[in-house]
Amino acid sequence: MPTPPLGIATIVLLLVLFYGLTMVMSMRISRGEENADEYMTAGHNIGFGISAASMTATWIWASSMYASVTSGYTYGISGPIHYGLWGALMILFIYPFGRRIRAVAPNAHTLAEVMRARHGRSSQLMLAISNVLGSVISLMSNFIAGGALIAMLSPMSFIQGVLMIAAGVLMYTIWSGFRASVLTDFTQVVAMLLAVVALVPAFFFVLGGPDLLREGAGNLTAHQSSFFSSEAFLGQGAPYIAAVLAYAIGNQTIAQRLFAVREDLIKPTFVTATIGYGATIIGVGMMGVLALYAGIDPAGGDPNNLLPQMAASHLATPLIVIFFVMIIGSLSSTADSDLAALSSIVMTDIYGDRARRQGAINPATMLLIGRLTMVVATVAAVLFAALELNILDLLVFVGAMWGCLVFPVIASFYWSKVTNSAFTTSVLVAFAVFLPVRFGWLPRSGALDLAVDIVGIIGAGIVIGLMAFGFFGARVGIALGTAFAVGVAPFAIGVISQYPALSGSLAAYAVSTIVCVVMSLASREEPFDFALISRRTGDFTDDEAADAQPAGDDDPDLEPARA
Repeated sequence: MPTPPLGIATIVLLLVLFYGLTMVMSMRISRGEENADEYMTAGHNIGFGISAASMTATWIWASSMYASVTSGYTYGISGPIHYGLWGALMILFIYPFGRRIRAVAPNAHTLAEVMRARHGRSSQLMLAISNVLGSVISLMSNFIAGGALIAMLSPMSFIQGVLMIAAGVLMYTIWSGFRASVLTDFTQVVAMLLAVVALVPAFFFVLGGPDLLREGAGNLTAHQSSFFSSEAFLGQGAPYIAAVLAYAIGNQTIAQRLFAVREDLIKPTFVTATIGYGATIIGVGMMGVLALYAGIDPAGGDPNNLLPQMAASHLATPLIVIFFVMIIGSLSSTADSDLAALSSIVMTDIYGDRARRQGAINPATMLLIGRLTMVVATVAAVLFAALELNILDLLVFVGAMWGCLVFPVIASFYWSKVTNSAFTTSVLVAFAVFLPVRFGWLPRSGALDLAVDIVGIIGAGIVIGLMAFGFFGARVGIALGTAFAVGVAPFAIGVISQYPALSGSLAAYAVSTIVCVVMSLASREEPFDFALISRRTGDFTDDEAADAQPAGDDDPDLEPARA
């Protein structure tokens, strides 16, 4: 067994320095008199530089770096572009919806809180539960990545690495909550960008430089050699477009930054994060392409091992240290965001929701609950990481839920006829359709495959239509979505059903949209007054309680107490 490139003392020193400096930053920004709203959203007033860096760092997590390298190794030169470019553009596509969300709910803390104000408890629970599951799984994934990295680069064990990463992230995040997350993200994203700038050229020259591209071209297939590979687009690009749009709309870590940044800075923040994420992830993914050219076989046959394997085998110790800091920075920036998101969900949608209705809000109790949530979430994520569960299967369920939520959530902010029953039913039906399509539970037949293809085409049109709608309005969105669906139909029939990840995601979009639209149009309820949302949400330190719940929500427990 080869000697690990870093010793125990080196790993411990690097982690102490990294998390120690981060803890010092967290302590310096702490307030003498803690405030629950500041702990969750930093006063809705974060500036451009910090918010853009935080959005970039949160979107870049260890798994995204590993996945981009895997995409480059699997699909060749277009792989990192399909992974990084579409992920970056999804950040860009969030901002027009984000401006609308902030316009109707300027002082909210979670999307689930806003959905309760718009519809009622069932929609709130759907968003809250999916986000709790998603954040715990994301937290576990980052701990696993950190533990595996430490085990590969040093004599330490996997579980020792997991415990050290978990303790470091919890230590600085619990101190100041969301403020600690966003302000330390700035340092972490700078470190990641500098590391990418140093490491990609280093790998290029260590593996052979210009000669590598010439001599290793024979290791690539025709698809891997093409920038316009249909295999790469259908296997990586198209499913990722749908998945990341769902992640962007449904995930509390993104929504929390949306509610925290100054409202007039939403656009420049998201545009800058788009560029930062795309440059970093595409750059890292090129390491997978270089490994493909060099004919490197991933350890254990798993392409996810490529990135740490290449670092351990081909880099000098100073560059391994830079690589280590890059990965630790990426996983920490996302893990602290997950902890902050989980605490805000529990503080707002569990304790705060009931306390506001009873007229008995205690900000000090909210802070204690938020901090205890972080501790419980960290312990749970460590236990799950130790079990080494199949993260991909778990993420499929959460991703599917978010995909089913995208249209109902967006429509709820623009269309006054969307009802609570339409929202809830559309999500549940879409999820029920997603499962057999994604996991191949349906018998293979020409008729069923054709049905999946048709539903998938409708879903593809909806994805394009939603993107266009955000920037150009409903008419353009409907026109472009329809045109795209019609134009792609001749090429998609017989193809979409062959790609379960793609067909499952598109089916979720299509079914949720169709059911939501049909039920909303058939409803006889009065159109919703969007002005009610801002009165039903707000800072918990305000003296005024929220207005009553929507008309028609007949659960008496939903009626909030008035100050």
